[in-house]
Amino acid sequence: MSRTALIGNVTAMLEDAGFLVSDRCAVRPKSFDVAARRDEDLLLLKILGNVDALDAETGAEMRRLGEYLRGTPMVIGVRTRDEELKPGVVYFRHGVPVINPDTAYDLFVEGMPPLIYAAPGGLYVSLDGDLLADEREERGWSLGRLATELGVSRRTVSKYEDGMNASIEVAIRLEELFDQPFSSPVDVLEGADGVRDAEPTPSAPAADPDDEHVLHVLTSAGFTVHPTARAPFKAVSEDEDSSAARVLTGHSTFTAAAEKRARIMSSIGEVAQTRSVYFTEEDEKRESVDGTALVSCEELADVTDPEKIRELIRDRARSPSEA
Repeated sequence: MSRTALIGNVTAMLEDAGFLVSDRCAVRPKSFDVAARRDEDLLLLKILGNVDALDAETGAEMRRLGEYLRGTPMVIGVRTRDEELKPGVVYFRHGVPVINPDTAYDLFVEGMPPLIYAAPGGLYVSLDGDLLADEREERGWSLGRLATELGVSRRTVSKYEDGMNASIEVAIRLEELFDQPFSSPVDVLEGADGVRDAEPTPSAPAADPDDEHVLHVLTSAGFTVHPTARAPFKAVSEDEDSSAARVLTGHSTFTAAAEKRARIMSSIGEVAQTRSVYFTEEDEKRESVDGTALVSCEELADVTDPEKIRELIRDRARSPSEA
């Protein structure tokens, strides 16, 4: 299956599951293919045939954007170079959770989250340690007795009950012994933070020197500006006077390619519930494109009151509530 067909299939599945899905980010550079939202869940999705194509820089950008936009970065893919991805298993690439289309269908359509994740050494599950301890004590089993049944040490059983994850073989043996599962779902929609290694969000890249004057004006107007490196927009700007106000920010000479980028920003903003603004190097007769505000740098330079800059963006950009 071609990557285009795969993206189309995943998009259709998400729409059937009740997600609002953005237009495909058919521009470069890009760290994700589509944004999708259902209720409070926002996904930034990279869809790949071979998930090994996700490099470290793109993974870092996806994780940053997930934090800036209050969403979950995720890869839906089919295989690695060596093998097909297994259904019901969460993998990780550069800190980003990866699942195959069948797992995505179970999660988003059937409401069945995966129970297994892959890590160095094999497949693992998160155990409900409190439930395991209760069931062991109800049977009158000592830690040593359960350790013998599992073929592990007493100390290892104690760690399971304290919340340590277990191999899939141990989880299956526990289910056989107690006739019930002890596995906890992997919370993919929270980025699977509970099972991946705790890592700080990668530092933001430096701003493009060509954009520094625009980003400086936004900073002066009270925005916290997060430059991007591989996104359809140059930055995510947060209005410090409103914790809910985020703005996708673009900047360039306004060519046909830039207009295409502005339209994609509008579609992503509709899904991510943000405004979007494109700063142009020349005057534009239009004030917006599909909900993305157009503001010339000359016009921006004439505004000295920070509140006026915020008003200009609010007046021209489509409000998230209008999406």
